[in-house]
Amino acid sequence: MLCRAACSASRKLVPALGSLGSRQKHSLPDLPYDYGALEPHINAEIMQLHHSKHHAAYVNNLNVAEEKYQEALEKGDITAQVALQPAIKFNGGGHVNHSIFWTNLSPNGGGEPKGELLEAINRDFGSFSKFKEKLTAVSVGVQGSGWGWLGFNKEQGRLQIAACSNQDPLQGTTGLIPLLGIDVWEHAYYLQYKNVRPDYLKAIWNVISWENVTQRYLACKK
Repeated sequence: MLCRAACSASRKLVPALGSLGSRQKHSLPDLPYDYGALEPHINAEIMQLHHSKHHAAYVNNLNVAEEKYQEALEKGDITAQVALQPAIKFNGGGHVNHSIFWTNLSPNGGGEPKGELLEAINRDFGSFSKFKEKLTAVSVGVQGSGWGWLGFNKEQGRLQIAACSNQDPLQGTTGLIPLLGIDVWEHAYYLQYKNVRPDYLKAIWNVISWENVTQRYLACKK
């Protein structure tokens, strides 16, 4: 379910535009914890603004863009259909990415993964510490706004690290199935860490839900 629900959505955002006639409106998912639950690593003010304002804006803008796209479909207005696709990709990507991100975090997170995920990390990156260093470096190195990701290459059966700009969805951009996303837009950390992105990256490892990441990995292996 984790693989199909969150990952196929990112792959099919724009290709599925032709079927918007039967669409249901997107909604903001509830967080599985309170806004202050991730303190002191991510404070309550950031979480509230990030979820209730930024993510909510992506959801609202996506619904508006899809409604306009449906109108353009009904009118046969090809120009409007093409013009609306960037807004659908951007806001749809923001919705998908954040929906994954919230579940990747937990007040009971941190430490290291276990079982099959840890075995795969050791196999593909040499060790957990090397994996952590690489994903941190890739995330810190994103120019401007974007995401650092741990993804699964289903064709090769291996884990890979990648970065995406802005709100580009990982699977639609690279073909990798998203397992763990780290949001490095400034709204994810600026109120607490100012412009020191590395400090935010150091802190976020304390709230990574390896249980969630493992569930995603096992689901995508099937």
